Amino acid sequence: MISFHNITKKYTDGTTAVDSISFTINKGEFFVLIGPSGSGKTTTLKMINRLIPLTDGTITIDGKRISDYNIHELRWNMGYVLQQIALFPHMTIEENIAIVPELKKWPKENIHRRVSELLEMVGLDPNTYRNRKPSELSGGEQQRVGVVRALAADPDIVLMDEPFSALDPISREKLQEDLLHLQKTIKKTIVFVTHDMNEAMKLADRICLMNDGQIIQLGTPDEIINQPENDFVREFVGTQVKIGTDFHLENLMTSFTDDNPNLDKAIPHSASLEEVIAQLAKQDKVLIKKNGTVIGSLNRQILIQHLAKTVKQGGHENV
Repeated sequence: MISFHNITKKYTDGTTAVDSISFTINKGEFFVLIGPSGSGKTTTLKMINRLIPLTDGTITIDGKRISDYNIHELRWNMGYVLQQIALFPHMTIEENIAIVPELKKWPKENIHRRVSELLEMVGLDPNTYRNRKPSELSGGEQQRVGVVRALAADPDIVLMDEPFSALDPISREKLQEDLLHLQKTIKKTIVFVTHDMNEAMKLADRICLMNDGQIIQLGTPDEIINQPENDFVREFVGTQVKIGTDFHLENLMTSFTDDNPNLDKAIPHSASLEEVIAQLAKQDKVLIKKNGTVIGSLNRQILIQHLAKTVKQGGHENV
């Protein structure tokens, strides 16, 4: 859906922020750009909506060069969420969310309905919040509004530039969970910049690790952890998650109720982490069986959260 073809960004002072990178972001994918400060990740994101002009190469969206789009149309059809929440302080929450739909001349009743729908999606009661000003909301609530404002005109693509990094850990974790739940519902193409590997592991379908304007490794969270390309990747991740004998599948599974489960597709409770990852690479959830009976299930997100937690703790965790 979004393709980078030999993209380079050079500034007038001679700095090369992005150095001839090529990759494709698939439709409906949660794609995370990560790397240390100065790696080029934010520049890469901002070139998608032409906030930063590219120097060489071509970016296409659905096969059409971004330079061939009307710039206002291009940006109206992309949601954009910043670290700085950037709500207009003199406007109500409803007015903030309604900005792009109003620019696109939606009928007022449609805008009102859309605002209610979006606030409900992120757990904010429309009757309580629509007429409040941003100063009356907590930081986490304001960032929720920032997220749904980016979704207001139902864009296909949402760009998110370290949107949660300024929040306290509890608010940040809650918003990550909200965003994962939201993505399952709305199925947008999300391009997300972060410097936090744990956040990337938790959210991403694929991770693009950058350094000095180049792509060091692009792959799934599992590939980044278990198949690092080089020492830089290993050091950035912090530690490798080893596949060992202390992995106990039953301690990660959740309850499962189905009168007629398909036992042929279930995996044994004694399966190794490697075997579980192989199955979850093919499907979102696997059933777990013991003595010929399904005893639970495990989804991809729970496993990724466990791996991220292990990385955060700096080593092995008995599960």
